[in-house]
Amino acid sequence: MAKRPRNIGGTGEKEARAILRYAHISDTKARQVLRMIKGMPVAEALYQLKFTNKKAARIVEKLLKSAIANAEQKGLDVEKLYVKNAFADRGPILKKWMPRAYGRATPLRKRLSHITIILEQREEA
Repeated sequence: MAKRPRNIGGTGEKEARAILRYAHISDTKARQVLRMIKGMPVAEALYQLKFTNKKAARIVEKLLKSAIANAEQKGLDVEKLYVKNAFADRGPILKKWMPRAYGRATPLRKRLSHITIILEQREEA
């Protein structure tokens, strides 16, 4: 059964997005960090990522800064931005062989992922 393309958004006039493809981290490890920042204002999300001691946090922090730069290019107010959506999709798996004792070899599976962050400008109530 073929996969249907999903509408990820981020193309509205009050939205900005950044996508990182083929990130060298598994999608499950990336989701741990993305779940943490979802719904936060961007300043708070950057602060949280700075003090999170995980490899995924460094990757997501760089991607979030890219999304903020994209928002500035669209003329959005950075102070009003928040993380509307953040998710990681499964990417391809790099398959290698690891030599073991007695001439055997075991497979190594390096999992890659595609990470997407969508920012939106929050309207004042």
